[in-house]
Amino acid sequence: MKVGLFIPCYVDQFYPNAAIATLQLLEKFGVEVTYPLSQTCCGQPMANSGYEHLTKGCNELFIKNFESFDYIVAPSGSCVLHVREHLHDAANEEAATVLRHKVYELTSFLTDILQVKELNARFPHRVGMHQSCHGQRGLKLSQMSELVAEPFSKPGSLLKMVKDLDLIELGRTDECCGFGGTFCVTEEAVSAKMGKDRVADHLHHGAEYITGVDMSCLMHMEGILKRAGSKVKVIHIAEILNAE
Repeated sequence: MKVGLFIPCYVDQFYPNAAIATLQLLEKFGVEVTYPLSQTCCGQPMANSGYEHLTKGCNELFIKNFESFDYIVAPSGSCVLHVREHLHDAANEEAATVLRHKVYELTSFLTDILQVKELNARFPHRVGMHQSCHGQRGLKLSQMSELVAEPFSKPGSLLKMVKDLDLIELGRTDECCGFGGTFCVTEEAVSAKMGKDRVADHLHHGAEYITGVDMSCLMHMEGILKRAGSKVKVIHIAEILNAE
């Protein structure tokens, strides 16, 4: 199995430990992983702002970088969802279609493709898990609370395999953190208030760490925690699943 490691630009620039943990975790399960050095932004910021027509170069480069792999894995639900729904290339649409079905968010790849049943990981802390909107509602990583259906959570099932980890129950399990990409710039006040509410739920239940599958959401909450002088930290789920 050959996997192309797709690392979002903000993870590469600000949270490289999440990328390194993703690589190491995949290699622990015997996956042959390659990181294409010429990869850049997937184009999500432009598309989300209404300028999808400007992502042509991003799409062409993504196809060039990843078309030879069996799977593409990324530690970011939002970027994976963007590729799945918006990767197009008029000159090579067949390749784009194939790639849209080969790209996976990390926890989905671990549960659905590798079918991981146990982890050799230990993280002795009280942890709150943020269900990011793109992952939950777009990639179906967990059940939406408004549905009368059996609850499930792919990230949650993996965290429960980690030794000594105390996974807390939140009051509102799938509430948006308010980040929303460019939304946090264009609607700063609303975004900040939503973030404060989301953080408050974790703090109320005694979280030492807040984790999730999207470092962008965690980055937003990290800023709120730091401004409040909180000792609570954020950490990408890959770093917990890779902890020993």
